[in-house]
Amino acid sequence: MVAGPFGIDPLAWLVLRLLVAVVLALFLILNGALLLIYLERKIQAAMQDRIGPYHVGPFGLLQTLADALKLIAKEDFRAGQTDRAFFIAAPALVFSPMLASFVVLPFGPGIVGADLNIGLLYLAMLGSMGVLGIVIAGWASNNKYSLVGGLRSAGQLISYEVPGILSLVTAVLLVGSLSMVRITEAQPGPFTNVFIIPLAFVTYFIAALAETNRTPFDLPEAESELVAGYLTEYSGMRWGTMLALTEYGNVTVVCSIMTTLWFGGWQGPGIDSGPVTGPLLGLLWFTLKTYTFILVFMWIRATLPRLRIDQLMNLCWKVLIPLALLNLSVTAVLLIAFPGTKLPVAIANWVLLAVFLLGVPMVQQRRLRGIRARMRRDVAGATAAS
Repeated sequence: MVAGPFGIDPLAWLVLRLLVAVVLALFLILNGALLLIYLERKIQAAMQDRIGPYHVGPFGLLQTLADALKLIAKEDFRAGQTDRAFFIAAPALVFSPMLASFVVLPFGPGIVGADLNIGLLYLAMLGSMGVLGIVIAGWASNNKYSLVGGLRSAGQLISYEVPGILSLVTAVLLVGSLSMVRITEAQPGPFTNVFIIPLAFVTYFIAALAETNRTPFDLPEAESELVAGYLTEYSGMRWGTMLALTEYGNVTVVCSIMTTLWFGGWQGPGIDSGPVTGPLLGLLWFTLKTYTFILVFMWIRATLPRLRIDQLMNLCWKVLIPLALLNLSVTAVLLIAFPGTKLPVAIANWVLLAVFLLGVPMVQQRRLRGIRARMRRDVAGATAAS
């Protein structure tokens, strides 16, 4: 056991170091959520020809801080018929896996909490735990809207975990490691994994949107149908923990995974410049790549309408899962057949991606033509009958 500084007892230093790490992670997540909420408000305001927050602080920078203080100060209200123990525990069950995910994310050279040789498996396991808290929140609320929102979330998250994990396995096959640090180190040049397995990136990106309940997959909290879904009975900081902190924290985690697996993580110009400047530049590159994906998530939210539940499930089970399985199989076969080069894998992935991007609009147009023809026949039959 490592001795602590200033002669601190090793056991006491172990506990103290854990507390410092937890406090630092909470501080970063809280401030990151405040920043992302402000960015999303400003970006959507710019897209919709509005001003956005500007009253509180310069350029409205303190608006999200004021909102956070309001949530902390609000009354901790709980409906009388809720299941007290599970109702209180649900926000923690949703928040804790997201917080634990930051342990294995490599922010820069040597800047990682724990370099686990099963880091990606660890992240996949934590990603599947959040649905438990959401379902418990919906059930413990003793509210039909909350229950339907929780069950919707269970179906959605469990379904989209399948193509997401299949896409991650495709990247693992290519690199040959589950360690997030090893995956980053395997992409030193400009030709990162996104140029070799682009289809795996696209399928994971779509699955990540669904797993983080972002538009157009935000059905568990569809306010036009379910009031606020599984969040209906929550208020104050419990609502803020489940919605703001957890949602934006999960968005940061999945964007960090995409940055690491497909875009080289902290790799970039200047990372070998020195023992101090190298890690700092690596942290800068990692942050810029991650926030680029976060901005794309915000752009999609301001652009696309919400899908229906049947459309959402059809996209997952009829399109993404077969496509991800096919991509995984083709990648595995080509890696075995051509062990010395990744060019056949890249060619096959780009062909499959082209088929996907061209095939989905064609199938949708054919489906719409069938619907219109059916409607015309119904109208003609009703007219003839009258």
